[in-house]
Order: sequence, then C-alpha cells, then structure tokens
Amino acid sequence: MLLIKHDNSFHLLYVLVVLLLLMKPAPGFISGVKGASTFGCIERERQALLKFKEDLIDDFGLLSTWGSEEEKRDCCKWRGVGCNNRTGHHLSYLNLSGSNFEESPFPYFIGYLKKLRYLDLSDIDITATLSNQLYNLSKLQFLDLSGNYNVHFKSLDFLSNFYFLEYLDLNENNLGQVTHWIQTVNKLPLLKVLRLSGCHLSNSSPLSLSSTNSSKSLAVIDLSYNNIASSTFNWLANFSNSLVDLHLSSNELQGPIREAFANMTSLRTLDLSSNQLQGDLSSFGQMCNLNELYLSGNNLTGELSQLFQDSHGCVESSLEILQLDGNQLHGSVPDITRFTSMRELDLSRNQLNGSLPQRFSQRSGLVSLRLNDNQLTGSLTDVTMLSSLRELWIDNNRLDGNVSQSIGSLSQLEELLVGGNSLQGVMSEAHFSNLSKLTVLDLTDNSLALKFESNWAPSFQLFGIYLSSCNLGPYFPRWLRNQNNFGSLDISGSGISDTIPNWFWNLSNSNLEILNLSHNKMSGILPDFSSKYSILQHIDLSFNQFEGPLPLFSSDTTSALFLSNNKFSGPPSFLCNIGSGILRVLDLSNNLLTGWIPDCLMNFTSLGILNLASNNFSGKIPSSIGSMLSLETLSLHSNSFVGELPLSLRNCTSLLFLDLSSNKLRGEIPGWIGESMPYLEVLSLHSNGFNGSIPPNLCHLSNILILDLSLNNISGIIPKCLNNLTSMVQKTESEYSLANYAVLSLYLSASGDTVAYQNKMRVGWKGREDEYGNTLGLLRIIDFARNKLTGEIPEEITGLLLLLALNLSGNNLSGEIPQKIGQLKQLESLDLSGNQLSGVIPITMADLNFLAFLNLSNNHLSGRIPSSTQLQGFNASQFTGNLALCGKPLLQKCPRDETNQSPPPNDDNRGKEVVADEFMKWFCTAMGIGFSLFFWGVSGALLLKRSWRHAYFRFLDESWDWLYVKVAVRKARLQR
Repeated sequence: MLLIKHDNSFHLLYVLVVLLLLMKPAPGFISGVKGASTFGCIERERQALLKFKEDLIDDFGLLSTWGSEEEKRDCCKWRGVGCNNRTGHHLSYLNLSGSNFEESPFPYFIGYLKKLRYLDLSDIDITATLSNQLYNLSKLQFLDLSGNYNVHFKSLDFLSNFYFLEYLDLNENNLGQVTHWIQTVNKLPLLKVLRLSGCHLSNSSPLSLSSTNSSKSLAVIDLSYNNIASSTFNWLANFSNSLVDLHLSSNELQGPIREAFANMTSLRTLDLSSNQLQGDLSSFGQMCNLNELYLSGNNLTGELSQLFQDSHGCVESSLEILQLDGNQLHGSVPDITRFTSMRELDLSRNQLNGSLPQRFSQRSGLVSLRLNDNQLTGSLTDVTMLSSLRELWIDNNRLDGNVSQSIGSLSQLEELLVGGNSLQGVMSEAHFSNLSKLTVLDLTDNSLALKFESNWAPSFQLFGIYLSSCNLGPYFPRWLRNQNNFGSLDISGSGISDTIPNWFWNLSNSNLEILNLSHNKMSGILPDFSSKYSILQHIDLSFNQFEGPLPLFSSDTTSALFLSNNKFSGPPSFLCNIGSGILRVLDLSNNLLTGWIPDCLMNFTSLGILNLASNNFSGKIPSSIGSMLSLETLSLHSNSFVGELPLSLRNCTSLLFLDLSSNKLRGEIPGWIGESMPYLEVLSLHSNGFNGSIPPNLCHLSNILILDLSLNNISGIIPKCLNNLTSMVQKTESEYSLANYAVLSLYLSASGDTVAYQNKMRVGWKGREDEYGNTLGLLRIIDFARNKLTGEIPEEITGLLLLLALNLSGNNLSGEIPQKIGQLKQLESLDLSGNQLSGVIPITMADLNFLAFLNLSNNHLSGRIPSSTQLQGFNASQFTGNLALCGKPLLQKCPRDETNQSPPPNDDNRGKEVVADEFMKWFCTAMGIGFSLFFWGVSGALLLKRSWRHAYFRFLDESWDWLYVKVAVRKARLQR
C-alpha cells in the first residue's frame, strides 16, 4: 500500500544535527573506519575485541577485517570500530548493528571500554541478562541495543552513571523485571531521544515525581507496545516544551484524552493508537505544530462532524496525517477540505452511517482517503476537488446509485477500492479516461456493468484486478489483453459464458500469484500451468465447464487449488507431481474423475483441506493419507471407495470435518476416531457397509455437532455415554467455527493470512435432504437410522439439551420412549419410526414446542397421543402402524372418548345465552368500577388541592359566561 513521507523540515534537521554531533569525527570522538592510522589501538582493547570475535558465531564473515595478522593489527581500522581523534588509540566508537551472531552471548568485555562514546549493538541476535555490566561506560552519548529479543535487563540503575547520554534505544529488549525506570530516566539530564518500545514496561513505580534533574531537551519518546497506564501523562507533562515526537500506541491508556497534550506546543507527532481512550479532538485545536495524529483503535464515540468541529484552530492548517480508524464514530463525513494541509485521512472501521458531502468546497492536497468498513449510504459523490488523491478506499459500505464520472479526473489515483457496496449502473471508458497511474481496481460485490468498446486499450497497467460479481460478460473481457503486470485477477461470478481465448494464456505475465475465474460458464481445455506461471499460488477455477484431463500445476508455488464443479475427467495421476509441502488446499469435488487415488499422499505434508467428493474414484483409501498431519477437512463422499478405513488415518489428529458417506467402505467403525480426533465437529459415515457395534469411544468427541452413522449394518446397543458429547449439551465456542454458524477449516493463504474454508454437506433431517454451508455449525444432529441396532433408547440421550434432530428409525429398538424426552426443548426433528418401541407416548413430548417433524409410525405404541398444538398438528400417517394408539390426529378414538354423549341440539343456544349473560354482568361491573375510580379520583383531587379547586371553578364560570354570550348573540341575530 502507499506510504507517504512528509517533509517535516524542522524535525528532520533537528534529528540530523543530533546524529552528526554523535557521529562526526570531532576532537575526542572519531568514527573508526578511517581512524588515526599513525597511532594504532591499545593492545589490550585489540585483544578484547579478538576474544569477543572468538566467542561469536560469525558465519557471514561480518568481522573478517578483525584479525591478528600484521596488516590487521590496527583495530581502529576494523569494520565498525573507531578510536579517539586526540589519543588515536582509545576505542570510542563501536557499531555492529545488523550483524547476525545467532544468539551468541553478550560481549561483556565492552564494559571495560571506558572511553566509548558511541555503542550500537542493535539487531545482532545476542543473548544476555544485564544489570550493571555497562556501568563503567560513563562517557557514552549514544547507546542502541534495540532489536535483541533475548536481552533481559534486571535493572537500569547503570544508566545513572551516563551523565552525557543523549540517545537511548532499548526497543524490544525485555525490561519486564525493571522497576523505577522513570526515576532512572529522570537522572539523564542531556537525554534527547528515548526509545523503549516493546519492552514489557508497566507503571510499577510511583509517578508523582518532580522533574528534578530530568532532561529539559527530551525531544523524542517512544513507549509504544508496553503496559503503561494513563498515569504516565503526569510524568510526560514535564517535557511539554521540548517534546517533538511522542509514541504511546498499544498500551493500556484509558479514559478521556488529557488536556495535558494541549500544553505540548512543540509536538509534531503524537501516536495514541490502540488504547482505550475516549473524548474529542478539542485538546489538539491550538497545537499549531502538530503534523501527525494517530488515534486509531480507541473508544472514541460521537458524531464525526462534531468531532471535527471541536478540532478548530491552527491545527486545521498544520495537521497532515489524521488516523481515526477502528473507533465507534458515527454520522456523516464532513467537508474535510478545510484541513488545508491534510494529506492522509483514515476513518475506516467506524460506524459512520451518514453520507458523503454533496461536494467538497475547495481543492485539497489530500493524497490518501480511507472510509472503508463503515455504513455510509447515498451515492459516490463528486470528487473533482480531490485531484491529488492516490488512494481512495470506500469499500464495504452501503453506497448505492451510479458511480460519478468525476472518478476519471483523478489523474494521480493509484488505488480505487469501492467493492462491497450496492453501486449500480454502467461504468465505461469515461470513468477511467485519465487514470493512467491506476494499479489497484476493486469493484467487487456491486451490481455494476463494465461496458467498453471492443478495441479499448486502457492507459493503466493494473497489478490488482478485483471485479467479482460485476457484469463483464457474456464474452471474455478483451481489454485484459494489454494488461501484462497483474499479480491478482478475480473476475469470479461476472456472467462470462465464453471459451477463454488463447491470448489470455499467452500473456507475458510473470507476476500472476492469484487467479480466480470461478462461478462463471467458462469452457475449454486448460494449459500447462506449471510452465506458464512460475509464482502462481492461488488458483480457483471452480463452478465452470472446463473439461479434459487435469492440467499440471507447479509443486513449488501452488498453495491453494480449487477445481470443483467442472467436467474434468481421467485419473488423478497428477497428484504425485503436485504434492509438496506448500499445497494447503486441494478441492477436486464434483467432477468426472476416475480410478484409484495414488499412494503418494505422504508428499502433502502441509495439506489442510482435501475434498475429492462426488467423483468416480474407486479402490482403497491409500494408507499414505495418514502422513497429512495438518489435515482438517477430509471429504470423500459419493465415490466408490472400498475396504476398511486405513489405520494410519488416526494420525490426522487435527481433523474437524470427516465425510466418508456414500461409498462402499466396510469393517467395524474404529474406536480410535473418538480417541485420536478431539477436534472433530462433523463425522458422516452414512450409506456404507460398516458393521459391528457403535464404539463407546465416540463419546469422547466433545466437539461433535453432526454424528451420522445411518444406512449401514451396525448392530448392538446405543452407547449410554452419549451425554458426554459436550457440544450437544451446552454452547461452546469452537476455535474452528465462526460464531458457531459455519464449520470452518483454516489455512494459510499465499500472503500468509489465515483464511477460512467453509465446509459443506448434504444433511437429511425434517424428512428431507438439503445442503448446508454457512449455517452448518448451527446444527446438532444424531442420525443412526436404518441399521440393526437393538436394545432400548438410553435415558442419557435426553441430556443432549441442544439436540436439534434425532433419527433412530429403521432399527430394532425396543422398550419405551424415554420419559424425559421433553427435556430436549430445542428438538425440531424426531424420527423413531420402524422400530419395536412399546408403551405410551410420554406426556413430556407435549413440551417440544419447536418440533417441526415427527414420525413414530410402525412401532407398538399404545394409549392416547398427548394433547399439544405440536402433536395434534402432525399428519395421522406419522402415527400409523401402532395398533393400540388412539386420539387425534388418528381417527381411532380412545375408550374414554366413546362414552361421552353428544349434547342436545338446543344446548348450543342455551350456551350462547349463558355466555351473553356472563359478558353483560362483567361489562356492567367493569363500568361501575371505572366510573367510581374516575369520580373519586377527580373529586378527591379537588378537595385536597386548593389551587386545583379554584382553577376548576374558574373554568366553570368562564365556560358559563362564554356559553351565555354565544346564546345571547345568536338570539339577537334571530330577532333582527
């Protein structure tokens, strides 16, 4: 993304002067590469440096100039070493920054180099626990130990001896054990730069400290990425007149933004991002030197326009960067062009729910405007006044209407992101006429149609093209012909029903990393990807009409391969060629592939998702499948796999989705599934030939949501331990599910981001079969139907309080329906048909208020069907085949119902009269009570409240007078 650098001339000049003072070859302090050649270094210091080199791991030869040979005797000439300009031999400068010494021990001998004034050991990968080892370096002016994660400090007391220290950088050292660090810093009177970012600091010392002996010239303070609280502001107030840069991001700052900042009149950069601050921007209005203000990731609330109004003052003309992203601001976007120096404005990830201004009042030098991930409405406004824009991010809002052609006037625009809105209409060449610098175009998920002349050749060269769900078809877009630099191309779901032209595969594009052509009707035979695209990583060609054999892909770069729902045919022999430690997703489902799966899956060491469902694969599941230790999804359903489950599958301990249904597998269901797969959420083995009993080990599947063993030859009893299936008993947040709506498998994308793969499956419940994807995680289903199970339904099954569907039909179960079945309050589907169940239907079944499907037919149930809205609303066929069952909805009446006589015909009229009498009696009673309450309520108030009483009688008198006058006037008119 675009990085914008600012010419803060005063600040940069100040830092440059400080560095020159520290590093110039002035008297008493000389940089050592061209040190005093006439003198040479002191022998004991040279030997100390050589001893230091011996203790280091210097595989890269960074210290090759250090040696005992005659031509290397003068250590003042060694790399990174400098000597005093006056004496010519005392070491005063040592800079080994950026060297990689592979966790070598800290060079403690440095503590004896008492004349050192400049010491830079940053990012050299050393290990140490320090306290006072550096105490003797009292001449130091510059000390940088940053970037050494394995350096721990027990104390900073040694700094109290560094009277001349001006620059201190301990970024990313571990100061977690250090206390009283603030008092220590206060003892450095000449300190100008303090960097303690990522040091595990906290407010462990009292902060009501005076500024005695503290530096009056401290210009830069960086305390970001620590555990510092708001009380630190009290200490920072001591440096109000000198601070230029202040970085406090990613701490534990809370409460309102302090007025203390208003007194920091020299401040140019203030970073308070990623805290928990509240309030407005009024504190910054008179900070006339403030150039950069970072407040992202806080708890700022309120109306955005009011927030901007509060920031009036000279800051309007000084502020160049304002980041307010990741707060809770709402309202419309105000006219931002009144900030005359503003170059970057980030308002993304808020709750802005208004609109954009109808127009911007004046021309602005704004370079970056980010409004993405809000709830902005209205149309995309005229942006002509924002002619300097390079970034316009307004994606993931609720904008509608057409896209203004003023977009085409932004000649400096490099990134245009407006995806994820509801924009409509047609975009033509006019929208892109002057966008010669455009590199990223994102119009994803809008209702836009891109219609260009067939010979149009855009003036830009795009690197990122994201046009998913736009209307580009029906023909393959020809304007892509002159695009040779794109690294990402997503034209999925764009209405293309065409054969991909050969010129597309012949584009001289070596940058392509992501290709998504899915959800179109593209056809043709694909080329050899392995030879054409050397760095292609993510390929999605699913839901098209490609045919022929599977093409070859590079095993060195391909990390995600989606080829499902096409017409690919032939054997999967290419698997052995593509297998590598890079591939993480392989989805070949819903094709016409045939043959055996080759036993070379041991090469897929990083594979997390393997979906070969709905093909014509046969043979045994290869034993090498157990080598895929990262596997989270394995879907092989609807094939013709035979044999038993390979024992090696127990090694796939990360599995959460296992669907082997609709194959020809046999043997017993292995108990190790319950022991070795603790994260399993979906287990579907239905429509196979499994035999034996249900292993009790399956009760260890505490995260299981769907357990489907139906349509097999399983015998024996139902285990009584099913109440151990925790996810069916109580709500738990699985780390693999997103808010428990979908069953997601996670994998790393080509860019290193964590991406979720949404598992899908067809689920049979409520008497039908449907496909579930983004709501699969909501289901809680047990399906053991059409097996050979015997025994009773265990009472423990009624403890699965979140169960939505239970199907035990088509078995040989006997005994009664558990009396506590009414505890399953969430149950929506219950099928117990085709068993040998006896006894009465438990009356608690009337408590199943969400029951939408019920089938108890073809059992030996007896007695009356319990009365409830739910049960009597089912079709009688759901209860048939139980000869002793009676009551509605069955036509067969219960014996007690037969003895009831029909009432005489005239009873209906008499009943109506009784009802009418009852109604009138209660109506009159209610009227009497209502009148009494009203009368005594008003009368009581007049008796008790003197002012009310006078006002009441005054009202009566005035009303009588008004009525008398009206009558008299009317009478006089009539007499005339």
